[in-house]
Amino acid sequence: MNLIKRILGIVWIGLGIGAGIYLIYFQAVPLWAKGGNDLVPAIIYTFVLAPLISIGMSLFGFYSFQGEFDNI
Repeated sequence: MNLIKRILGIVWIGLGIGAGIYLIYFQAVPLWAKGGNDLVPAIIYTFVLAPLISIGMSLFGFYSFQGEFDNI
């Protein structure tokens, strides 16, 4: 079971990186290009959601990979 948790840690790290790329390139960049009223969601995607989600998922995966959740 602990081996599965560590392997899923790598999956979480990959998902975190993928979520960051998706939020920046596929959500925020088109909104930055449109401009106007779309700048507020673009700022939220770029500076709030993308860092929080990608760093949070990657840290969870890193700790899982390190074995921090072996006793749970």
